[in-house]
Amino acid sequence: MTFNDNARLDPNKVKRSRGRTAAGIGVGGGVGAIAIFLISQLLGVDLSGIAGGGGGTGPAPSEDQSLEQCDTGQDANASIDCRMVGAATALDDYWAAEAPSLGIDNYFTPDFILFTGQQDTGCGAATSAVGPFYCPPDTTVYLDTGFYDDLTNKYGASGGPLAQLYVVAHEWGHHIQNLTGALQASQSGETGPSSGSVRVELQADCYAGAWAAAASRTEDASGTPFLEPITDAQIADALSAASAVGDDRIQGTDAHSETWTHGSSEKRQQWFLSGYQNGPEGCDTFSPATP
Repeated sequence: MTFNDNARLDPNKVKRSRGRTAAGIGVGGGVGAIAIFLISQLLGVDLSGIAGGGGGTGPAPSEDQSLEQCDTGQDANASIDCRMVGAATALDDYWAAEAPSLGIDNYFTPDFILFTGQQDTGCGAATSAVGPFYCPPDTTVYLDTGFYDDLTNKYGASGGPLAQLYVVAHEWGHHIQNLTGALQASQSGETGPSSGSVRVELQADCYAGAWAAAASRTEDASGTPFLEPITDAQIADALSAASAVGDDRIQGTDAHSETWTHGSSEKRQQWFLSGYQNGPEGCDTFSPATP
């Protein structure tokens, strides 16, 4: 998925961390939240016990580096950091318009922090091994861009820009769930294909697909679309990324499904496509007996 060179981005949507020190644990935090956080898996965390909404005291923003160099689509096409700015700008534009249809009357932009190595957050200390995640107490998306190399080299995804944007869109989907209250369904501590944790993750995949379908229709203030129309090859890249981080690929086959927290490769692809084809209204992962 390629950005239009002339599209204007908002560099303030993303910051790169210089090595933050957490000022405290937000709502729902504490030792239990940290322990759960550290055993989280790729592409979103198992948020059991910590999904409590915003309002936490987060790390001091003065230690973050702004990305002022990322203000056009051309920049996004040339740099991974700027591509993250482009993703955040387009996602925010989409969800600001779409959130009311989900009953959200208080939509706001999540913070988005890029980091390297390790990072202190409102959910506790994180390392790159955790993978990208959304932290509810400080309503922030955290991502080490080195994860994209792992996604291809370690987990076998085909790569490509839309695969990278899918990752961000999935985590943004958790922010939407935080605002709808759906994120609390992962608090039961249960695991397995029909657990609340899996339903939450599959819905975030679905929301990512809904955004992808509409992304080339979202526009900057001058009316320039942020992104060029999506291609079949790019959809295949996103589906490859979704498949690569399925529980059956990460944890093992159906014989180990009682420990699943994110859903199978097949289900992650299925729900991404449901969102892509039907929009957010096609993302009810909670009604079916098995999502």
